Amino acid sequence: MTRLRRPAWMPIDPYILLLLGTVGLAALLPARGTGADVASGASTAAIAFLFFLYGARLSTREALDGLKHWRLHVTVLACTFVVFPVLGLAARGLVPVFLTDPLYQGLLFLTLVPSTIQSSIAFTSIARGNVPAAICAGSFSSLAGVVVTPLLAATLLGGGAGGFSADSVVKIVSQLLVPFVAGQVLRRWVGAFVARHRKVLGLVDRGSILLVVYTAFSQGMVQGIWGQVSPARLGGLLAVEAVLLAVMLLLTWYGAKALRFGREDRIAIQFAGSKKSLAAGLPMASVLFGAQASLAVLPLMLFHQMQLMVCAVIAKRRSHDPVEVSGADRAGSSRTEAGTGTRSG
Repeated sequence: MTRLRRPAWMPIDPYILLLLGTVGLAALLPARGTGADVASGASTAAIAFLFFLYGARLSTREALDGLKHWRLHVTVLACTFVVFPVLGLAARGLVPVFLTDPLYQGLLFLTLVPSTIQSSIAFTSIARGNVPAAICAGSFSSLAGVVVTPLLAATLLGGGAGGFSADSVVKIVSQLLVPFVAGQVLRRWVGAFVARHRKVLGLVDRGSILLVVYTAFSQGMVQGIWGQVSPARLGGLLAVEAVLLAVMLLLTWYGAKALRFGREDRIAIQFAGSKKSLAAGLPMASVLFGAQASLAVLPLMLFHQMQLMVCAVIAKRRSHDPVEVSGADRAGSSRTEAGTGTRSG
């Protein structure tokens, strides 16, 4: 029997379906009372474990080797933590016509989140781009995001993310930085174990994020936050995110071309510089927004699926592009042809 497969041009991520199912479960059976306390404690532990694994997985040697291609990495980091936030701040003018203030806060938070790793690598590979550069760029972005994203959120979101209060600083340090550093320190002893059990720990990763989503959306349901979102507002949010993604895809491609990067590097820059990480963003939102996290992560969840679908189409088309030949290669080819013509004459 032939196995049915989804079209390659429309990658409906099964994990998105699980996330939506978790949101539905939180809507029907939100955690309350003691259950909410247990879920909150488990969510806090899950976030710490996630960032421990992030630290344990990141190879310091690979990161140092990747620094050799520093222009590409600086370009990706600038797109992720400078250009994206500037566009997010500019979107403030869309309130209240297209977005409510809580949805705008979530959209702005989306622009502060680090880039993806797995999907950027996958799409770069499909498009025949610079895969090692995509690996390093995604890793550097995730590493920088542990520090940069909370600081940008505290600065740009103000009261919506707790500002620079002592409580928010303690949460950031204890739930994000300390576990990440611990993972890096202990990587020498646990790195091999993590690599051997990558698939199992990947399931734990995703299960932890589902728990974070359930806790956040349960709090939103109990507090009646979802009554603030209408279908028209969701439509406006989707339209704004579509424009945001289109602008970043164009800027990363033509900006990299203006900076004289080759085709393979431009592909890595486009996919790593235009995407945002759901896996990193959800736990951070839970720490930074608390009870308001359910609305804060909605723009990120929608953007994540949108970027997968659009980038899958782009990667497929890029895979059919003619391979660029450098000037040195063309000169070498001309000399070879000339030499062959002389000998045959």
